[in-house]
Amino acid sequence: MSVHLLPEHSESPLWTPPPHRVAASAMERFRRLAEREFGQPLPDSAALHEWSVAEPTAFWCLLAMELLPRVPSPGPVLVPGITGVSGSSIAGCRWFPEVRLNVAEQILGGAADDTVLLVSVDELGGRREVTRHEATELVRRCAAALRLSGVGPGDVVAAWMPNVTETVVVMLAAASIGAVFTSTSPDFGVDGVLDRFGQVRPRVLVAADGYHYGGRAFDRRAELAQVAGALPGTTTVVVGFLGDGVAGDPAEPAGPVAGTLPYGAWLDAAPDDPLRFEQLPFDHPWYVLYSSGTTGVPKCIVHRTGGVLLQHAKEHQLHLDLRPGDRACYFTTCGWMMWNWLVSVPASGVAAVLFEGNPFHPGPEALWELADRERLEFLGVSAKYLDVVRSSGLRPADSVDLSRLRTLASTGSPLSPEGFEWVADAVAPAAGGDGLHLASISGGTDLCGCFAAGDPTRPVWAGEIQAPALGMAVEVWTPEGVPAPVGERGELVCTAAFPSTPLRFWGDEDPDAPGIVPGPRYRAAYFDAFRDVWTHGDFAARTSHGGFVIHGRSDTTLNPGGVRIGTAEIYRQVERVDSVLESLVFGQEVGDDVRIVLLVRLVDGVALDDELVAEIRAQVRTGCTPRHVPAVVVQVDDLPRTRSNKLAELAVSDRVNGRVVRNTGALANPEALDHVADRVPDP
Repeated sequence: MSVHLLPEHSESPLWTPPPHRVAASAMERFRRLAEREFGQPLPDSAALHEWSVAEPTAFWCLLAMELLPRVPSPGPVLVPGITGVSGSSIAGCRWFPEVRLNVAEQILGGAADDTVLLVSVDELGGRREVTRHEATELVRRCAAALRLSGVGPGDVVAAWMPNVTETVVVMLAAASIGAVFTSTSPDFGVDGVLDRFGQVRPRVLVAADGYHYGGRAFDRRAELAQVAGALPGTTTVVVGFLGDGVAGDPAEPAGPVAGTLPYGAWLDAAPDDPLRFEQLPFDHPWYVLYSSGTTGVPKCIVHRTGGVLLQHAKEHQLHLDLRPGDRACYFTTCGWMMWNWLVSVPASGVAAVLFEGNPFHPGPEALWELADRERLEFLGVSAKYLDVVRSSGLRPADSVDLSRLRTLASTGSPLSPEGFEWVADAVAPAAGGDGLHLASISGGTDLCGCFAAGDPTRPVWAGEIQAPALGMAVEVWTPEGVPAPVGERGELVCTAAFPSTPLRFWGDEDPDAPGIVPGPRYRAAYFDAFRDVWTHGDFAARTSHGGFVIHGRSDTTLNPGGVRIGTAEIYRQVERVDSVLESLVFGQEVGDDVRIVLLVRLVDGVALDDELVAEIRAQVRTGCTPRHVPAVVVQVDDLPRTRSNKLAELAVSDRVNGRVVRNTGALANPEALDHVADRVPDP
């Protein structure tokens, strides 16, 4: 289906980097380095990308030597996966098999000891600055406590924490040992936490006693006691944050929690041992991240150490022009992959600025004032955030000094052309003389990085992501498995291996070749649509400028406000409401955003009223998060289902959103589609 990508917004670029800005960029320096090293003319970054995909061994080896200078000579780059199993040519590869490294050492050692590693601020006005020397001491103490608690390489350390210094310290301490780190934010309910941590069974859980949001304090001690009780064999440690936030004492929680230890006492009990960085394989696991499951509990995605670190260094330095001595902030929680992305910037000599709280408290100017106070060179937000600020009427350029800000990044969902133009009009005038690089980026939890990204050497066009990320063989395919013409919407795919492909899903082993080929759930997630080709689940189109337009999800994952949510988490809560027989949830497009619509079939004699809607919403809010709560609840007589009796979420989404419904012949009751479409109100 052809789509018009670039209406009246595309007559001229919003920003063109001046020649001296291009010359100063790491992207340009790397392009020239590749030309010199391999004797091949690469006239621009588009040619550099073509070479990076055509010669992946040369590209990834040069990238590792240039961006990870504390890693010894990389040696062989890639050991291919076995043939004959779908997905093995991409997901079964081993990267840099002779390299040994420790990511905590890479991050802590990215600059001199007296430089700032972290700045932690919150909505209460608290601020805490930590140098690399101070951070190393904090990590040393935490690592000693983890070891005393029995943590070794491969064990899991979890954090149910706000976006603060201690969360980063726990991650780095775990990584120094070779333990696997996983995290989620404190606004998750007990069920949401156990759906995640209950699968990976952490040896140690570090959790906050509460958090602050929008001027309110949320005490989580009762919920923490429930979680601790449901994780036998886990040592649970409580960090103090409920009182004074960042300005308070993390060693002392607000009060006792059954079955837990105070953070300070836990640290004090550990021996005064030196910090040891275990040297581990490049593909050793670093993180478990959670992807939005549409059936069952969320997928537990195990990510590699070296591969993710290398991808992040590429994106930080080449695509977003972060430089040693810069300060970078991405508004995120510890439950979003952008937290993992942000806290690796110190490996590039950049200070990470952590913001905890509501970015609209006390008003929409909060983050822009943060960028001014902290003299940020880089600020990252969601597309939804920019849309809300634009709707508020705020013009940051009129009230704050952003003269140091070089790059503003946007992700989470597609940024509209109007959003691009608002940034150019209402934000960019406050930036430095070279102008503001608005970098829309797109990727996901599944790769902990980007498929399409910014490029500081190319113009910015409204509504477009500038370029495919270097080394990523990204294409847009038709349902027949061929590249779609420019301007035509199709599936975003990646046709070649990249180093941040997940190692595996937790608990998903191939019974015939465990640890050698991807497990069945892994293969089903990415390689069912096209054999040996990664299908990402996004609708996209290539543009005539060499970039991309992302049109949203092509699967049933919800994406309200740029936050990806699995339908299964909502279903598990709705099932607990006695009056509901069954339900179906989908995303209804509202302008450039999506709202969650819940369809319910009720027991005989029950009608949907305000009280029942409130009960459903309260159950979802308590069991999941406020972001999971449906915006609209609709009673229906029937729900569309397949002939195998599965609810047809994608068909409902397509029908209500005005798209062609594919394969209606697979539906047992196609007439229910019309019934549902008639009942769902227009946005």
